[in-house]
Amino acid sequence: MWEVVSSFRLLSSGSAHPVHQPWAEQVRPRLAAAGLDRGWLAELIPPSGYVPDFLNPAPTGPTPTLGEELAQVLAAPVARVRQDLDHLAHHQGRLGPRLRILHAEPQVRPQPPAGGTPLVRMAEEIETYWELALAPYWARIRAVLDADVFYRVRQVAEHGTGHLFNDLHPSVSWDDNALRLVRRQRTLSRKTAGAGLLLIPSAFTGPGVHSRVTPPDPPQLAYPARGVGSLWQPRTVTRTAAIAAVLGRSRTLLLTELETPASTTELAHRTGLSPAGVSQHLTALRDAGLVSAHRAGRSVLYARTSVAESVLAAASS
Repeated sequence: MWEVVSSFRLLSSGSAHPVHQPWAEQVRPRLAAAGLDRGWLAELIPPSGYVPDFLNPAPTGPTPTLGEELAQVLAAPVARVRQDLDHLAHHQGRLGPRLRILHAEPQVRPQPPAGGTPLVRMAEEIETYWELALAPYWARIRAVLDADVFYRVRQVAEHGTGHLFNDLHPSVSWDDNALRLVRRQRTLSRKTAGAGLLLIPSAFTGPGVHSRVTPPDPPQLAYPARGVGSLWQPRTVTRTAAIAAVLGRSRTLLLTELETPASTTELAHRTGLSPAGVSQHLTALRDAGLVSAHRAGRSVLYARTSVAESVLAAASS
């Protein structure tokens, strides 16, 4: 959910972020076609400032799924949702029409009306956004986030936690047994903060750090992950003959063309293969775990999985 919130904010800001511009140029037209640029998320996530805390629940483990985190969002206490929306109204001046409805009915009912409760409709829109904007790219994003986690774990093992904090971000420092964040005015003791501290690397959070403090949950600190600068750089695949000897030339060609997610029609146009042939090969690649499929309106986008990325990287090294 941190990546959902931070990536949507980046897109809605309208700025041409130099790092994420290739991704944004692909995703923005899909969101506009689906109406997500004027839906629930557009009211919940302003281009800057406060975002309701119930959208970023404390993860239950190191690799939570979207479904697991959405279940927590749907189970948010009524008082929590209303308090966060009141706080958003204070910062924005007012709530949008959808959020006023959500404020009036912020819970999931056992027998919801046709179309679902406001909270359920909001969650459904988040799922749609995920399929259009993040799921086709998740293998690549996840690799960057995992690499950051491994790097931080090694820092702690070799140099201690203080070294990790002092290397995390210029606005974060550890000194005299206290963690300090620049421009954070709220003093928080260990007794009132909740158990532990969750560090959350993010590909989209931008140059700054973001915090969530909602006891009894542990405080969360989201920070820019290392390696984000190379996230969307083209990855040249060499020595494809070795892969083609195993997968076949057509399937290898499709994998290399999926540097960015694409539909069957787009892949047929790029490769010169027939649409029926592309569809058949993609089905085989999907069954083998090398390709994933994600619905985008009337079409389906195909993307390389982390397994495919590893195969291509191994062949090129």
